[in-house]
Amino acid sequence: MSEYKLRPVITYNRIQSKIREIAKTISAQYKDKNLVMVGILKGAFIFLADLVRELSIPVEIDFIRLASYGTKAESSGSVQLTKDIELPLEGKDVVIVEDIVDTGYTLEFLVDHLKKKNPRSVKVCALVDKSERRTCPVKIDFTGFKIPRGFLVGYGLDFSEKFRYLKDVYEIIFEKESNKK
Repeated sequence: MSEYKLRPVITYNRIQSKIREIAKTISAQYKDKNLVMVGILKGAFIFLADLVRELSIPVEIDFIRLASYGTKAESSGSVQLTKDIELPLEGKDVVIVEDIVDTGYTLEFLVDHLKKKNPRSVKVCALVDKSERRTCPVKIDFTGFKIPRGFLVGYGLDFSEKFRYLKDVYEIIFEKESNKK
């Protein structure tokens, strides 16, 4: 593994401020509704936990886990469900909570999968939207931050299962890359 540096991108305080803003919007939109928030494991667990604590409405919580195969840098577009949700969704409003959306392959698969469970609605909330990398037409209904490029870690985001614990979000700058600049 090559050497790397971590460059700060989003502070914990900015994340928490954005979460309060998103939670206020979700609370208003789903007042008097039967809301289920579905976190995508593992990356979204911190974001989901902070988000639901800021809601002013009741919510049910479940998790799903998906695997996308391909190289470490690129998704192959092939998605496998490794842990399905356990709550019934029929007639309920669902908000999928994701840490980061780039190509959209995984999210497209998940939205289609959940719609087969006959929810009233399905929307998407993402901490980070990398829309410049989008190759599938997925809509992000609640967005934290739009970040065009960079490999991000921290606040649930990982690199080979490392760095999820960091409170802030960082970009990994590999020494090989930084020497070229």
